[in-house]
Amino acid sequence: MELQLDDVALFIRIAALGTLSAAARERSVPVSQVTRALTRLEATCGVRLLHRTTHGLSLTDAGDTFLAHGRRLLETRDELQSELTGKLAGPSGWVRVGTSPLLAQMVMAPSLNGLYQRHPALHIDLVADDRVSDMAREGIDIAIRTGSPYSETVVARQIGEYSRSLYAAPSYLARCGTPQDVDALRQHHLIASSANPVLNRWPLVHPTASGKGLPDLVVAGQTRTDNSAVMLSLVQQGVGIGRLMDLLARPLVARGELVPLLQDQVPGARVPIYAVMLQERQRLPKIRACIDYWAQWLAQLAAAPVVTGQISL
Repeated sequence: MELQLDDVALFIRIAALGTLSAAARERSVPVSQVTRALTRLEATCGVRLLHRTTHGLSLTDAGDTFLAHGRRLLETRDELQSELTGKLAGPSGWVRVGTSPLLAQMVMAPSLNGLYQRHPALHIDLVADDRVSDMAREGIDIAIRTGSPYSETVVARQIGEYSRSLYAAPSYLARCGTPQDVDALRQHHLIASSANPVLNRWPLVHPTASGKGLPDLVVAGQTRTDNSAVMLSLVQQGVGIGRLMDLLARPLVARGELVPLLQDQVPGARVPIYAVMLQERQRLPKIRACIDYWAQWLAQLAAAPVVTGQISL
């Protein structure tokens, strides 16, 4: 069986995307070219790999078997190529990275110049989406996620951590005043999450007269949003006080766009940040190079003094 690996790769994308036209658009080629490649592959294998109906495409039993073996073929090719080129010229090639829009804008984008200086042959494809991606279907090499990884089919490496604190814009504080204690928060415009109720329970440690800590402040919010990027924007625009990731707020504090509030009275537990990979991709030098760099980047970003927004490795 004389397989062309490019045809195998195309078949895998057809199976993931569900239509020949989608695979053609992804490659910027005519649908007829994709059809010919599929026909050539089926002729080489001697079996039909896809059922074609007016309702779409579906894998045959042979197609399902071929898909599993085809993925392993490409993974072996990629690993071999990466190992050989990596030893000669360092990590190289495209790395597709999935993360939230806010992390993409505030953390990943500022890190890329340093990554390219260290590994000039790398190319990064950022996929910014708040939803949890299907890594195999969408071709994601690395997913940057917060909290605990949810699947046993992936490998996760912790590359950092974050906490949350209260922040407001100088314009809001000039208009509404600066709260001096947690009791004063009840008189302020607070911004809540409509997507994750846990984020609306703000822990309080300021002791009462009895010496005991106060119960959590449950925030209903005068304004709510289901999007972390929108919440950051609302705080920046002076709409109210929000509880934001310190990792993302620190550069804005350095530029005078945000002011931290009551940090000793409204603490936040530290939450891990993970780089998540499919098991078969974790050993590739280009993947390891990215993860090692971002782990150093996040460590230095967390340790940088607030007086500067410049981070370099």
